[in-house]
Amino acid sequence: MTVAALPAGDAAERRVLAARIAAVRARIEAACARAGRDPGAVTLVGVSKTHSAATIAAAHAAGLRDFGENRVQEAGPKIESLRAAGVSPVWHLVGHLQTNKVRAALGLFAILHGVDSERLAAAISRAAPRPVRVFLQVNVAEEASKHGADPAAAPALAERIARLPNVDLAGLMTVAPRADNPEDVRPVFQRLRMLRDALGLRDLSMGMTDDFEVAVEERATLVRVGRAIFGERPAAGAEEEP
Repeated sequence: MTVAALPAGDAAERRVLAARIAAVRARIEAACARAGRDPGAVTLVGVSKTHSAATIAAAHAAGLRDFGENRVQEAGPKIESLRAAGVSPVWHLVGHLQTNKVRAALGLFAILHGVDSERLAAAISRAAPRPVRVFLQVNVAEEASKHGADPAAAPALAERIARLPNVDLAGLMTVAPRADNPEDVRPVFQRLRMLRDALGLRDLSMGMTDDFEVAVEERATLVRVGRAIFGERPAAGAEEEP
């Protein structure tokens, strides 16, 4: 079903999404106030994986401008149908990218958050027709189940990636461990911030539904929020559950 035929103009859905987006932005503003930051320095990325093109169109109509997807194969049809309907937000790939999907990803996404190896970065460099904004994913908590570069190896890796043509290394990204108390993951965000500062990079992609306020207090410039905007999913997602 194409977006043009979808109930993207459903007023009730737009109201619900607009209220959730406003609530998340209010929480970002409050966290910025606590940290003495400008809320304009934080980009809210609505993670729309498993949600339909119609829901994305409704969220876009409600004012959300940045969307994140985890998988190239799932995102492709949604992005193309939305483009055909004139809905063109900024698309972020927030999940792990396989090298054999690099060309497809470059045709869909403006920003790639999950670059975690020199091999992947080199594949992006070879395939990109123009500079593409990427984040080096760092496995700060060193969880075996998570993608990401080893923190000790990240500085040298970042320097090599930054030298590649057509790769704009914007900053660092991490996925914090799940925790009942968001304060428990503050050290993860602090460590990524210190690493970013040491490397002289611009951005930090960190913080999801359960912990984005702490991430903002620790200088996140992009937060990846799914459930707080789109509601619970029918089934648990992969590691990048926001």
